[in-house]
Amino acid sequence: MRYRDAGVDIDAASRAKATIKRLARQTFSPRVLREVGAFGGFFSLQGLPRDTVLVASTDGVGTKLKIAFALDRHDTVGADLVNHCVNDIAVHGAAPLFFLDYLATGKLRPGVVTEVVRGLARACRRVGCALVGGETAEMPGFYAPDEYDLAGCIVGWVRRRRILDGSGIRPGDAIIGLPSLGLHTNGYSLARKVLLEQEGLNLVQHVPELGRTLGEELLAPHRCYWPILEPLLARRWLKGVVHVTGGGITDNTPRILPAGTRAEVVLGSWPVLPIFELIARRGNVPWDDMLRTFNMGLGLLLVVGTRDVRRVADALKKRVEKFWIVGRIVRGRPAVKYVQA
Repeated sequence: MRYRDAGVDIDAASRAKATIKRLARQTFSPRVLREVGAFGGFFSLQGLPRDTVLVASTDGVGTKLKIAFALDRHDTVGADLVNHCVNDIAVHGAAPLFFLDYLATGKLRPGVVTEVVRGLARACRRVGCALVGGETAEMPGFYAPDEYDLAGCIVGWVRRRRILDGSGIRPGDAIIGLPSLGLHTNGYSLARKVLLEQEGLNLVQHVPELGRTLGEELLAPHRCYWPILEPLLARRWLKGVVHVTGGGITDNTPRILPAGTRAEVVLGSWPVLPIFELIARRGNVPWDDMLRTFNMGLGLLLVVGTRDVRRVADALKKRVEKFWIVGRIVRGRPAVKYVQA
């Protein structure tokens, strides 16, 4: 008996890795010191300021992958993963440096792996992040043959005195919301339960409320906010930033609030995307659960002092970026209080 007889095809893995090397090389900067394929990735910090702090984050795509499996479309989930991780460190003021991924599958299909990594590399290139390595594991009997899991780790940098942690937030500050493109990578277990299992909707079915097929809507990319955040961070106009992921506005916002402050968010101050209204209506989901599960159309929240609100608004308008003032900071314990418009 050979390894292939146990379900692991080393030759297929070698073919996939050759393509991965080529795609990863397209993301390299002069700071990358080794090709992909060594036991570790090498990245030089030469040229960065002496007070540089490294900021790291790790995440996965979650059950959004089930939609990719069902549609046999794998060119977007890699970008979802990178963009999510970039946002997670960007909210602390950190610029991306390098990224590593982990893909585990029941049966390695080189074509699928190539599509996933192509999405990873494309997203990395857009933000100047090097894809320095990763792991592709074939695990028959652990994962279904046509399924895989995808996770990643990002490392970025910020000067110690520029770390954005919300400590400067005070009552009276404004909360500005930036739009999401859909569910991003959160809440898919509930969305699938309601729309696919309970309601029996088909992913290739055109849904009038959405203006496209359900599959297209559910695979809408997780937006990367770094190009918008970078100039605002450079001007030091932001007191805090919230990446609205799992837990929604309700659970993510308190993560940056200092003692003695509370976020007051005005319901109706931004347009809720049709996909969320569809899930709530078809599943009879309580609105509190919706706000604690999904981003509800706001992928990022900016906390801005009153004197800088106009500056931030003007900068966003110049980028033709939609935004809404969705609330303010008040006195209280770190939490979110919702009020009606």
